[in-house]
Amino acid sequence: QVQMVESGGGLVQAGGSLRLSCVASRSIFSNNAMNWYRQAPGKQRELVAVIMRGGSTNYANSVKGRFTISRDNAKNTVYLQMNSLKPEDTAVYYCNTKVGLGATSRDYWGQGTQVTVSS
Repeated sequence: QVQMVESGGGLVQAGGSLRLSCVASRSIFSNNAMNWYRQAPGKQRELVAVIMRGGSTNYANSVKGRFTISRDNAKNTVYLQMNSLKPEDTAVYYCNTKVGLGATSRDYWGQGTQVTVSS
């Protein structure tokens, strides 16, 4: 069974840090880019960070310089280190990957982990 399981969310004060983890099944982790999304109440889900199979990364402007995405291929795990957290970072965070190309591609999602930043 293909799975993605996030952990590491919680309640933190503004300026604090959290590290999210996402363990994925090897079959969907090894050869694919891994992504972190977030969705705040009443807002659309937004892409936060991407890490390619080779390790190159990209970030949303709102988190550049504060968040760092990384991956451990031996552990099938992707991380999101979040520093200098702000109340506007409050959201449910999801890991995601897309397997395949074009019409046959499929998205896989974790169950989400809640991050709440208090002011």
